[in-house]
Amino acid sequence: MDRPEIFLPAARQAALEAGRYLLKGLSQTKRVTYKGQVDLVTGFDRRSEEIIYDRLSRAFPGHSFLAEEEIKRDRDSDYRWLVDPLDGTTNFAHGLPVFCVSIALAFRNELILGVVYDPNREELFTATRGHGAYLNGKPISVSKTRKLDRSLLATGFPYDVRTSRDNNLDHFANFAVRAQAIRRLGSAALDLCYVACGRFDGYWEKKLKPWDLAAGALLVEEAGGRVSDLAGKKFRLPGPHIVASNGYIHRPMLEILSLGCVK
Repeated sequence: MDRPEIFLPAARQAALEAGRYLLKGLSQTKRVTYKGQVDLVTGFDRRSEEIIYDRLSRAFPGHSFLAEEEIKRDRDSDYRWLVDPLDGTTNFAHGLPVFCVSIALAFRNELILGVVYDPNREELFTATRGHGAYLNGKPISVSKTRKLDRSLLATGFPYDVRTSRDNNLDHFANFAVRAQAIRRLGSAALDLCYVACGRFDGYWEKKLKPWDLAAGALLVEEAGGRVSDLAGKKFRLPGPHIVASNGYIHRPMLEILSLGCVK
């Protein structure tokens, strides 16, 4: 495997270009189409994806590429890019400035690089395997909160929340009476970044796609946190379920997730 940091400049530049394009479009009229009852997409998602693919495919033409909307390229390569060109599309479509661009690179299905850019706050989160996590070039680390009832958590709900009983509402109710508070931002990548830099103490979510969580999961690990599935096993791509924390509250979180209904 090549040193992961050699891939960072191109990924960082792709995220910045795509994020700045999205920021310009935030206040513009958007044409929205639906992939499901509540899962929407805009032309900005697709154009952002094209910007990222164009830059990365020029820099690394032999790499595979998997993105949320339309672009998928399977190459005979150990390297695969995982891209969410607009994480937080619902927010973006409503003019709510809570969204980001998420880019990750996996080598033989192991995450080695993660970049998340929030153009609204001009915050660029970066991590490479074994070299720590950073926010705008400065090292970040997870929080030191040791008790669940003093913890600020984050989560989200799946797109089939209206039709599936496995919709995370039971877990939300269980945590609501045990944690200090819960937030729902609408961007899995930002939720994970906020765990990595200590703004959130923990995060869980179900039914995510690889591009939703790949970059953020690496950021949490490199910031000193813990990432697992809902049973506590080591997190591996493609997911789809994830628990991320500062490490101190991970076991209590897993215990709550093992419960059924509110008790």
